[in-house]
Amino acid sequence: MSRLLVHVEGETEESFVNEVLGPHLFEFGFWEVAARLLGNARQRSRRGGICGWPSVRRDIVGHLKGDPTCIATTMVDYYGLPQAGASAWPGRTEASTTVFDRKASRVENAVLEDVRNEMGVNFDSRRFIPYLMMHEFEALLFSDCAKFASGIGQPELADRFQRIRGDFASPEEIDDSPNHAPSKRIETLVSGYPKKFMGL
Repeated sequence: MSRLLVHVEGETEESFVNEVLGPHLFEFGFWEVAARLLGNARQRSRRGGICGWPSVRRDIVGHLKGDPTCIATTMVDYYGLPQAGASAWPGRTEASTTVFDRKASRVENAVLEDVRNEMGVNFDSRRFIPYLMMHEFEALLFSDCAKFASGIGQPELADRFQRIRGDFASPEEIDDSPNHAPSKRIETLVSGYPKKFMGL
């Protein structure tokens, strides 16, 4: 039985972890699954969003040291990660020239190595499993278009969501440009799409 802390970048991911992922993982022996929004925990208005790596590392290492039985992970957007200066995430600059299907793992491996170095030689690296989404959370909703359409009460949109999904090798390859990001594509079909609530 383990406790899992998922470091997330926004309220949509926080709700997903607490309301969907947590109950699912309880069946696999986790006794607690909880999201931790990145950023200032005392001022909710300043929480969430992609933070610089030093701040994120401090949060992760603090949780790992504070509870030596917990497991930690991340659920953040690769494309939003700082890649230059003091805020840069390990491996992000190098990943920008890597083929698509290896970009996330390049950063995940570098992040794991950095946390391992911070935790010291006796750290069991199985306690930290970094995960990066290539694009925003909504890309994951395209993994099952029929269930997504049904879940938001608009089953008639399943085929239209599937046509969007069909243009890409995987949901995470759906274009991340400001006008064609997964959430923008959804907004064109679902008037007033409320990301935080319908994203589940």
